[in-house]
Amino acid sequence: MSCARSRPTKLVEHLGTSLEGIHVLDLSRVLAAPYATMALGELGAEVIKIERPGTGDETRQWGPPFWGDQAAYFLSTNRNKRSCEADLSTPEGQDLVRTLATQWADIVIENFKPGTLQRYHLALADLRQANPRLITATLRGYPEGDDRPGYDFVMQAATGLMSLTGPVDQEPSKVGIAVADITAGLFLLSGVLAALVTRYETGFGQHVGVSLFDAQLAWWVNVGMAHLVTGDAPRRWGNAHAQLAPYETFEALDGHLALAVGNDRQFLALCQLLGHPAWAVNPLYATNPARVRHRENLHALLQAEIGQNTVVHWVEAMSRCDVPSGPVRTVPEALAWREQFSPPMHGWVEGIPQMFLPWRFSASTVKPHTPPPRLGEHTQEVLALYEKLRKDS
Repeated sequence: MSCARSRPTKLVEHLGTSLEGIHVLDLSRVLAAPYATMALGELGAEVIKIERPGTGDETRQWGPPFWGDQAAYFLSTNRNKRSCEADLSTPEGQDLVRTLATQWADIVIENFKPGTLQRYHLALADLRQANPRLITATLRGYPEGDDRPGYDFVMQAATGLMSLTGPVDQEPSKVGIAVADITAGLFLLSGVLAALVTRYETGFGQHVGVSLFDAQLAWWVNVGMAHLVTGDAPRRWGNAHAQLAPYETFEALDGHLALAVGNDRQFLALCQLLGHPAWAVNPLYATNPARVRHRENLHALLQAEIGQNTVVHWVEAMSRCDVPSGPVRTVPEALAWREQFSPPMHGWVEGIPQMFLPWRFSASTVKPHTPPPRLGEHTQEVLALYEKLRKDS
């Protein structure tokens, strides 16, 4: 069979969901991997989530807050899935998972502690041997060889993120959301999608592995490169930027303004707006490296001007002269501002509030949302599928 791609013969204007017909067996829990499986479901895949009987995903109990009797934490990462209770320590539960993985699934995603699936006679390599088209994916806390469980807060500390976050003169701080988990989930998602493309070419699946620790290091970008080229340990800058100035927050009359000057042209426009064009040609501030060296003096000059008017005034004025800036909003304020644009980024799914994912396709569609499932809500439905698969085999 040839795997060569055929050249499109006409412009495609309307398609179904991108992953329509793809089946995902979700053996994961908590945040990082469930975020990836929710995204696969959003793109059109059919997702079955296997949960521990009686308790299910740990995040079902992670509250307050709750929406009724359901934890908001669980509701945030489990839309577009079916929930099936199964005890993987029993032969019956193992056979259910094995049958779904080898006869139904295109993708299996798990984040058990290393060795757990082998103990349950569900080693991923064995599942792929039985189903060569199967893509398996694992999310771990640490690189292979370190079997400790991974938690976002610990990862933010252990990978150096907290050493970069927070006010300069105070203790290291974590980011306000579980950013290590989310970035790892996104890396896992992109790896699985790449494996799907490869399967399209070859007909064979493969294994994708991501650790929270490695994912955290992978997005250091300029911070990591600065260390590699200098050997120095990056330091905290508060809201300032290590390589750009002015690139920080300023206090206006009624709140805080985020100002992000990325080049000399923008700095000139800012100086003209503030009525001080001479600053842009002053050797202390004329170039970005000079501004970085003299950031404290520059900050004081800018603060004296910005403090004389409101956040809205400065955002509107800076927008007119192409100087990047924005208000420091609360989460409710940001959501309220976003409501003026379509399509929405949050809304209701069968009476449950949800945050949506940001894809906008010109031809494909995003799958109609289904609410996060109750524990075991689809167990009988999945068991019926299991019996059919067994009969057909």
